[in-house]
Amino acid sequence: MSTAHPLLQSIRTAPAGLTLSELLVAHPDVARRTAQRWISQWIDGGQVSAVGEGRARRYFGKMTTVIAATAEDADRFPVFIPLSADSRDIVAYIDQPPEARKPVGYQRDFLDAYRPNVTRYLSDSLRRQLHKMGKTAQATAPAGTYSRAILNRLLIDLSWASSHLEGNTYSRLDTRELIEHGTAAQGKAAIETQMILNHKTAIELLVENIGTVGFDRYTLMNLHSALSENLLPNPADEGRLRQHAVDIGKSVYRPLSAPQQIEEVLDVLLDKVNQIVDPFEQSFFVLVHVPYLQPFADVNKRTSRLVANLPLFRANLCPLTFLDVPEQAYSRAILGLYEMTRVELLRDLFVWAYERSTQEYLAIKQNLAEPDPLRLAWREVIKQAIRDVVLQPDQDALSVIRQGVMATVPITDRDNVQALVVEELRRLHEGVLARYGLRPSEFVAWKAAQVTGRPN
Repeated sequence: MSTAHPLLQSIRTAPAGLTLSELLVAHPDVARRTAQRWISQWIDGGQVSAVGEGRARRYFGKMTTVIAATAEDADRFPVFIPLSADSRDIVAYIDQPPEARKPVGYQRDFLDAYRPNVTRYLSDSLRRQLHKMGKTAQATAPAGTYSRAILNRLLIDLSWASSHLEGNTYSRLDTRELIEHGTAAQGKAAIETQMILNHKTAIELLVENIGTVGFDRYTLMNLHSALSENLLPNPADEGRLRQHAVDIGKSVYRPLSAPQQIEEVLDVLLDKVNQIVDPFEQSFFVLVHVPYLQPFADVNKRTSRLVANLPLFRANLCPLTFLDVPEQAYSRAILGLYEMTRVELLRDLFVWAYERSTQEYLAIKQNLAEPDPLRLAWREVIKQAIRDVVLQPDQDALSVIRQGVMATVPITDRDNVQALVVEELRRLHEGVLARYGLRPSEFVAWKAAQVTGRPN
């Protein structure tokens, strides 16, 4: 192996660095494991440096190592995300120290000037591009079919990526273990574990109730309640509109402070988003206006990221998971919104992030199992039967299941639905309790009843 290998030359001549995926596209003759081995050797030899983690990890040649590795530049807006001239202007302003930026309050005109289906943050051509990127084979299926089919993967990706934007240090593998097996990562703060589990509960709330949730106060508040559970200094703030003033860290923006004004503006916001026809425009609108209003004491951005997926779930489009979105990019885009009421930077990031998300999900579509039609048709009966079994630990489980199924399921499907309930009951663990509306204490009591030999 020579130091002049084309793979190393590609890394050396890329000022913005290259990811492994980009290198493999440029050098299709090189096997992934071979490329990984060579890169590891070059890193050990000081010829290559690496910045970032996972799929976002970028490799830099020796000539750019010093530039890429400085703490100051590591916090700059990532050069690999393409920006318009307007977005670069926003970055230049936001990169000034706070004392050089003009203090501003909430600009009501920013929301009032938006006319649904007339004003458009996303141009026609951009929306066509997004629809083309996000189209799935389930486009004409009932609302929510695609999101239910990918739910297991979605829970991991969106919970991890959204939490990562809040500084959560769980790895994607840690997140998978927590969500699939209920195993918390060693050495992590309890607040990080709670944040991941809250995301899981909130995502399930949206996906499992796709027919009833909407852009309304009930959905927004319950989504916030799920995301903020056990994370706020005052638990009374969970799922409740803000009753006090808040400061935004590292920003000169001051949101509205009067509760009556917050309520009034939220009603206008919800009225406007419900009139928007295009799902991507809806999605981007709430990504802009929910954080800008700051209707809650905290957890506003997380709430906006999840509710922004609601129109995509409804339309059976690929989700927006925020995979690989760098925190320093997202925070600058949000600051540009807060302090300048300009959406260009967030829009550029939205398009880039959605493309990354669709690449992930379209890549796995061959392996995507079709949802079990019986499980889909009787999902509420199945969930209720499991809940009934756990909440009645002193009763015979099969009798409880049979009673619930016989009351609602036609005779032709009863045996199969009963079998599905038993199968799900056997897989029941702490990580899926929210799906059935169960508390950990109720699950523990049921397990204890099994151990003591009482009917189950």
